[in-house]
Amino acid sequence: MSRNVTVGLDGSTESRAAAEWAAREAHLRGLPLKIVHVWEPVPAPMAQAPLLGPETQQHWSERIPREAAEGIALRHPGVDVSTEQLSGRPADVLADAAKDAELLVLGSRGLSGIGGFLVGSVGLATVAHTDTPVVLVRAGEQAADEHEPDPTGIPSAAAPYRPVVLGLDPGHPDDSVIEFAFEAAARRSAVLRVINGWNLPPYYVYSLPADPELHDEIARAQSAALAEVLRPWRRKYPDVQVTEESRSGNAANRLIDVASGASLVVVGRRIRRNPFGAHIGPVAHAVLHHAAAPVAVVAHD
Repeated sequence: MSRNVTVGLDGSTESRAAAEWAAREAHLRGLPLKIVHVWEPVPAPMAQAPLLGPETQQHWSERIPREAAEGIALRHPGVDVSTEQLSGRPADVLADAAKDAELLVLGSRGLSGIGGFLVGSVGLATVAHTDTPVVLVRAGEQAADEHEPDPTGIPSAAAPYRPVVLGLDPGHPDDSVIEFAFEAAARRSAVLRVINGWNLPPYYVYSLPADPELHDEIARAQSAALAEVLRPWRRKYPDVQVTEESRSGNAANRLIDVASGASLVVVGRRIRRNPFGAHIGPVAHAVLHHAAAPVAVVAHD
């Protein structure tokens, strides 16, 4: 398998932001960057139109990735950049291209007036149909956005990285998701902030007024379970500073709240082999649509 970071590029501002993020990630990982440009063939009658002829299509399909690669090579001189032009349904082509990558990076349009993503059908379909980790990057994302402000309060790529945030359910932990988050934090010399959101079972709710200590008892049990899951990973990554936060409430909302201060948010997606389609899960779905930081979705069994 060819080890690389692959990014989907269609010439939009969000895909260009994704390409810049992918180049920075490729540098952190010491891997080459592959820019994949996918175009869908237009119907034959439209292809005969003067502005949509075969020569025009070929010109743009070659120009977009070539110019992007040239610019990235200049801005990121330590990264080996290659391009590939493919034709077909974008979600299918990108999912197939991701099979040869360590990471697939896609762009996502920012919501007007709201810090977050607007993930289109291509992005969601690609995330749902590939087993490779996928990172969604919003339009306008800059290198400085991943870093703490400098001593004068100005965002600076020379300052330390903001924390990496991991959404983790200690009742159903997965090693691949946890390892991805620890590795991301280690590469950035960043704090790993682990978030566990939990809800009381319905039958407990009616007992709380009669037993006010019940909530605290459950909270302590959740915190202990989270600490137990993370214990071996703390030993494996002794240089990564880890903070643990276990609170009652919706896990997705909590992750969205803390994403504004993160360099990267990591969530898991359970792989479901379903002939009627694939799903990414409610937490990952909500975080993808509303988190203000880049979001990594890691598929697991």
